[in-house]
Amino acid sequence: MGERQPRFLRYTAAAALFVVTSLGLGTLVPRPLVSSVPDTLAQNAGSADEIRTVLLLSSAIHTDLALPVDADVAEQFAFLAEDGLDPSQAGVSYIVAGWGGRSFYSETPTWSDLKPGPVFSALTVDRSVMHIGLAGNIDQAHSSVTRIELDEDAFEQLLESILASFSSGADGAPIVVSGANYGDFDRFYEAVGWFNAVVGCNIWTARMLRRTGLTTGWWTPLPALLSASLHLHNDL
Repeated sequence: MGERQPRFLRYTAAAALFVVTSLGLGTLVPRPLVSSVPDTLAQNAGSADEIRTVLLLSSAIHTDLALPVDADVAEQFAFLAEDGLDPSQAGVSYIVAGWGGRSFYSETPTWSDLKPGPVFSALTVDRSVMHIGLAGNIDQAHSSVTRIELDEDAFEQLLESILASFSSGADGAPIVVSGANYGDFDRFYEAVGWFNAVVGCNIWTARMLRRTGLTTGWWTPLPALLSASLHLHNDL
């Protein structure tokens, strides 16, 4: 018994060291290693009309992307109106988009709703969903908000990548998950890909941002790591 306990402690310490090292390297090592895209702020200095400000919204375990709404963006997301979310209605400033595991994401609007089943699904493998919400003004000075300024080409690439994350039905339209919304101003949709906590929602967010030419850490499964890597590897 005496020998087993030190061995268990050594294994536990080794596992903890591996996780900490992986998280550290995942943040410090850039992805891609070499970026071929010039900094959009420097490229568009003095051209404020060509800059679109996207917001990275971070909670303890999840990130969303808030897309500023104009007529063109509202048109690209016009399918939302058929499901009760009209992005062109008065008072809408942002479309907020996130990706995650169907069970945990749709069944856990608050920590008080946490249940063993969705947690087990998140830690193993689960189907994925897109979560879309409409928002008014967002306080960009809040500690949970990161401003990301993109030129028009990068912004359009981001929109295309987000829209490509939706699964489509036989009619080509995104498939709404009936009855899974949190309230009146959000909906869940079937999404492309499978979810696992190791390659979860924040990995999707990082991938979306890399499509714009930004650099992230190689592996950033937590919001704080993604945010830190963005500031480390980009001029935000």
